[in-house]
Amino acid sequence: MGFQIRLVGRSPWLYYLLCFFFFFCFSFSFIVVNVEGDATENGSVFIHGKSFIEQIDDDFVCATLDWWPPHKCDYGRCTWALASLLNLDLNNKILLNAVKAFTPLKIRLGGTLQDKVIYGTEDYHHPCTPFVQNTSQMFDFTQGCLPLHRWDELNSFFKKAGAKIIFGLNALAGKSFQSSFAVGPWNYTNAESFIRYTVEKNYIIHGWELGNELSGKGIGKSISADQYASDVVALQNIIQNVYRGVEPKPLVIAPGGFFDANWFKEFVTKAGKSVDVVTHHIYNLGPGVDEHLTEKILDPSYLDGVASTFNSLRNILRTSATSATAWVGEGGGAYNSGHHLVSDAFVYSFWYLDQLGMSAIYDTRTYCRQTLIGGNYGLLDTSTFMPNPDYYSALLWHRLMGRRVLATSFIGTKKIRAYAHCAKQSQGITVLLLNLGNQTTVQAKLAITFVKLPYDRKKLREEYHLTAQSENIHSQTMLLNGNILSVNKDGDIPPLKPLYVDPSKPILVGPLSIVFAHIPNAIIPACT
Repeated sequence: MGFQIRLVGRSPWLYYLLCFFFFFCFSFSFIVVNVEGDATENGSVFIHGKSFIEQIDDDFVCATLDWWPPHKCDYGRCTWALASLLNLDLNNKILLNAVKAFTPLKIRLGGTLQDKVIYGTEDYHHPCTPFVQNTSQMFDFTQGCLPLHRWDELNSFFKKAGAKIIFGLNALAGKSFQSSFAVGPWNYTNAESFIRYTVEKNYIIHGWELGNELSGKGIGKSISADQYASDVVALQNIIQNVYRGVEPKPLVIAPGGFFDANWFKEFVTKAGKSVDVVTHHIYNLGPGVDEHLTEKILDPSYLDGVASTFNSLRNILRTSATSATAWVGEGGGAYNSGHHLVSDAFVYSFWYLDQLGMSAIYDTRTYCRQTLIGGNYGLLDTSTFMPNPDYYSALLWHRLMGRRVLATSFIGTKKIRAYAHCAKQSQGITVLLLNLGNQTTVQAKLAITFVKLPYDRKKLREEYHLTAQSENIHSQTMLLNGNILSVNKDGDIPPLKPLYVDPSKPILVGPLSIVFAHIPNAIIPACT
């Protein structure tokens, strides 16, 4: 038996409280094997109820839309079809209903090609043509243009769907290239014209983000932290000018790249109050072609590895004079479009929900999943628009996990990942449990400090058990409490109904399954 005490939040008080609970919890941390050979193991979820440790945005869940054309291919597989901002079918009912279900869903518009996008405004005196494949150019494509009529169509869809939009601007405009470096100031003429058009049309933009993966060593090209900070100051000045008299003003967001501690520290210091949100990207599983992705996802030690990135960025923001917050601006896990039947299958929810839980305890306010649709890692299937398992995982998180993050640990098998938040729009708390083990059912007993007694036994616990169809974790079909989740003939997202359970009983977490448990009768100071 593998035994662990996994601490979340690393607060010193937790060690002392856990010592008090240790023998109580250890008394039921054993394995029972019944006559059929199925193993059951007991454990304890420890939750500190006096105060919350961090807060996330109410609309923490975010997804991306990208620019990749149909002929974007990785490892001989072309997986983007018509999922680009330039050609996505905005009349698809499933797409509309999938976004509306979040009320609201943040959507970040951007990606690798955003730094090659020209905006077809009045000041652009050339034909507004799409990207053309050209292997002699950076990222194998020419520049592409966003026509204003397409921008109008997109905004019409976003308004109808109730989405909150973050738009990624071209940060390489006007720069000269010296080897892998992009140097010189940002030429914001075209971007400013585009922003002015957006304001004149009364399109609501939640945030303007500058650049994509140009921090540190960069992908394709890199910009020094000093120059990037100057460019962000220029963007903030544009926002203040163009949005004069408009409140609230959109957020200024940057740099949307991979974390490099020295680069980010210099950037945050020099950007000062000009940057509202500091974004970074997460692809900690490696290339999509990797045949060992599933093993990485189900390895708790591997999942823990990215915690240092979240913690380092939090420390940089807290020790600087900035008031900026941290977001994951793009998180796809496996880069180069993911891996079919892994990143679009049930197994990916273990990685994805663990990312949401872990990033939240390190003061990440928003997490943007790559992608809403497109590649092999979309929340929606690129061809059919049908929701993949991670879509339902994201929707349950959005509806159940509130803003306040609670210090949580699990005492027992290392295969359980445990997170807890104050419940969303209701009393009590919500616990998220991920069982990475493939053989053992875990009976998880809750140990909550500072809970108001006595419990109101009339309030049943609400449980949402997520499993793969036919117990095949590479299935693209997810079951909720044993029932298949699928849209109907009208493209409606199915209702997500819980099981009602006696709150005095432990939470049963089956092998390779996920459980959200809402405990409405757990009234604690942290949530009141």
